[in-house]
Amino acid sequence: MNQQYSDFLRQISDYVNHKMESVDAGHDVSHINRVLHNAKEINKKEKADEFFVEAGVLLHDITDEKLFDKDQAEKELMQFLQGIGMSPIDIDRIQTIISVVSFGKEFDKKSDLTPEQKVVCDADRLDAIGAIGIARTFHYGGNKNREIFNQSIPPKKYNSTEEYRNSESPTINHFYEKLLLLKDKMETETGKALANDRHQFMLNYLKQFYNEIGVDGF
Repeated sequence: MNQQYSDFLRQISDYVNHKMESVDAGHDVSHINRVLHNAKEINKKEKADEFFVEAGVLLHDITDEKLFDKDQAEKELMQFLQGIGMSPIDIDRIQTIISVVSFGKEFDKKSDLTPEQKVVCDADRLDAIGAIGIARTFHYGGNKNREIFNQSIPPKKYNSTEEYRNSESPTINHFYEKLLLLKDKMETETGKALANDRHQFMLNYLKQFYNEIGVDGF
């Protein structure tokens, strides 16, 4: 990576650290750092462009409508990237990466992903499954005052981003509505391999959960 791109990453990291100070613990800088670690591990084998992978990871939640006013966040990001001297071509490439990362975007995906998009998507998905994924799920459910489990409310299948975003399902349902689906949605061979253990951990957790409350689950 050349010096200019290294400088861009340093400035992007500072920008993200400042912007993400007030977001919830499931999407804060520690989440970004974990996703960055995942991306570097995946990219050892996938060999996508290092700068755009790391920039995409750092910025992947910076315009997320769950966290910010999307239009304002996109405007501020554009101004920032222009302000540090990034070219329009590079800015567009970064925006293209971060535009596909959210799970809700699954409903909108219309074309094949670039190598950089694949690595960033898989790195983010890995942080949504396994032990850390379980922790994040219950943190989010508690923050939204969701029921933990209600056997009379079965998991749903969503057909649009809007349906998914507006769901108020109990927290355990989120395993079936998202987390357990992610293993088969990994885009890279490396991501698929890394997802297997985390997926099995979640299955074991659910088995223990149902055993402890004396139900068969869904």
